[in-house]
Amino acid sequence: MILRLLQGVIIKRLFKGKAVLITGPRQCGKTTLVKSIVENTGKQTLWLNGDDADTQSLLQSPTSTRLKALIGKNVIMVIDEAQRIENVGIVIKLVVDNIKTVQVIATGSSSFELANKINEPLTGRKFEYHLFPLSFNEMAAHISVLEEKRLLEHRMIYGYYPEVVTNAGDEENLLRLLADSYLYKDLFALEQLKKPVLLQKILQAMALQLGNEVSYHEVAQLVGADNETIEKYIDLLEKAYVVFRLPSLNRNVRNEIKKGRKIYFYDNGIRNSIIRNYSPLNLRNDKGALWENFLVTERWKRNEYAGYYPNRFFWRTHAQQEIDYIEEAKGKLSGWEFKWSTKAGKTIPKTFLNAYRESKVQFIHHDNFMDFLMNE
Repeated sequence: MILRLLQGVIIKRLFKGKAVLITGPRQCGKTTLVKSIVENTGKQTLWLNGDDADTQSLLQSPTSTRLKALIGKNVIMVIDEAQRIENVGIVIKLVVDNIKTVQVIATGSSSFELANKINEPLTGRKFEYHLFPLSFNEMAAHISVLEEKRLLEHRMIYGYYPEVVTNAGDEENLLRLLADSYLYKDLFALEQLKKPVLLQKILQAMALQLGNEVSYHEVAQLVGADNETIEKYIDLLEKAYVVFRLPSLNRNVRNEIKKGRKIYFYDNGIRNSIIRNYSPLNLRNDKGALWENFLVTERWKRNEYAGYYPNRFFWRTHAQQEIDYIEEAKGKLSGWEFKWSTKAGKTIPKTFLNAYRESKVQFIHHDNFMDFLMNE
């Protein structure tokens, strides 16, 4: 089994008087992670699945008395896919407050319902973690750094979903199943999302604009919808962990883009599945965009698992000067330009250096990227 970096972190948080919440995309390994954690403790566990109608009915109108009877002699209560359960936050709150010998672990594959039904009643009662698909660092620890580096181009095409990684030769079929079914299950269950065809068109438009600043107006014109609809769909896709937004940095320079955003996919394989393009890098005209998406997502995984949470941006001016990726921590800015080739031009915009004199900018290419993803 591939060891997840969060496992040791979460085990140390158990039985501290708080619930443990684990969010992340469907099929990214949350259930497998929790099973491994529970097995590690060796403690008696009640396992409930929020996708089951029986579980949803069982946890309606909860009281501490009913929950004590349900839990019985178990000392761990797992609620998998908790976002599917009405008032699940109240259920967890009652257990944390009234059954203090029991550890609650809840997973969720969509943040919009978890945010509405968990966060408010659980203020001060939870440790919350985000699980991604597998990471470069996790796979490097599993098969060796050199072997994982050798597979870099393969990962840029097929991504890091656990089932895809562990079933070599069947990547395209598995990605098609993921992209067509699992990832949008929560979205299709919502009344707000009544046009799945429009969703696919928006995803395709964003996939083709990968690495570029995204204009809602341009996407709206492309797919035949209005700006508000585009923004709503993108917001839902972000809350379902399919895509995420990176805002523009704007503070000192007159012609900086003020309200720009880039949109990235949580996984390169999903992005390529949406446009049905699994061609090798040497036959593609989007390898720069794939490289950028790979590095931004892998850096996020690296930071999240290390407990490091900087502000994240890109920088661009109306004159098309740009820095691909910027982190701000403790008042300091660090920037990176991503170039697949080591021979690509390496000019840092003087406008940026003059405006942000304390900042540092580095170039990341396929020969030095491990420093960007692995070093503390």
